[in-house]
Amino acid sequence: MSGNTVQKEVRCWKEILSPYERPVLFKSLVQFLLTAVLFTSTWILALVSLEYSYWITLLLALPVAGFYVRLFIIQHDCGHGSFFKSQRANNLLGSFLGVLTLTPYTYWRKTHAVHHATTGNLDRRNEFGDINTLTVQEYSKLPPVKRFAYRLYRNPIILFGVGSGYQFILKHRFPFDLPRSWKREWASVILTNLGILAVLVLMWQTIGLQRFLLVQLPVTLLGGAIGTWFFYVHHQFEDAYWARQDNWDFHAAAIRGSSYYDLPKFLNWISGSIGVHHVHHLSSAIPNYQLLRCHRENPELQQMPRLTLWESLKCARLKLWDEEKHKLVGFQN
Repeated sequence: MSGNTVQKEVRCWKEILSPYERPVLFKSLVQFLLTAVLFTSTWILALVSLEYSYWITLLLALPVAGFYVRLFIIQHDCGHGSFFKSQRANNLLGSFLGVLTLTPYTYWRKTHAVHHATTGNLDRRNEFGDINTLTVQEYSKLPPVKRFAYRLYRNPIILFGVGSGYQFILKHRFPFDLPRSWKREWASVILTNLGILAVLVLMWQTIGLQRFLLVQLPVTLLGGAIGTWFFYVHHQFEDAYWARQDNWDFHAAAIRGSSYYDLPKFLNWISGSIGVHHVHHLSSAIPNYQLLRCHRENPELQQMPRLTLWESLKCARLKLWDEEKHKLVGFQN
């Protein structure tokens, strides 16, 4: 592709996407306040249910986790600078939510930006925060012990259960793979940890630490599993896009390598329309509440891979990228 063609394509995408890249203060405030109220009220209801039955508490953990995920999506938008026009407002709200979601805001913002800049690039896999993915050829050359380790890692119970819990509860507390030169990101980790410690002390002195953990731990684990599943299915589908550095293209990776996760209305609302992931990767400056409208109003954005909730479940069997077939495949292939 010539330089003029690339420039023309970039201009074309900018013309399509730029009208949606404007945060609306009223919509952002309503979204945050409504989500915060729903999360807080259902969390308190779960706390009260401890007096009756822990099974009720666990049942209530599911909707609480849904609102928890929605708060994370708001933090996610803040990290992209798309929730408010003011970067300072984005940073303040994002840092506050980072304590609640156990995700240091500035640290996550930096590593997530790497994800956006490298998604679908086979030569820059697994730099920060991605799902570890091997090619068929790479896997075939591994010794048996490492094959077993990779199979274990890609097992859904590990990936969406143990792994997501480890990521949010432990890894984000001690991200030792973070370069020491990233001073702001390390400061974010330390300040977030101190914020979490302050919350734990407050809960200990008010409702009791045990009661707090009985409610919050299931919410954190469920929310982490849901969030990890969303992140997984947005890029780990059969006809995804992966290419070596020399052939990799940002816009192709966004359109062909990010799914349109066509969820039922309520789940789409809970997830902040993040399933319209191809639009998000084309322009992370679009607020979550503009993503679906952008997709619907532009036929150019409606040609990407579409996944329904049922179809997405099949993605869990995909483990390896086949460079010859240009598909994600399972181990049996």
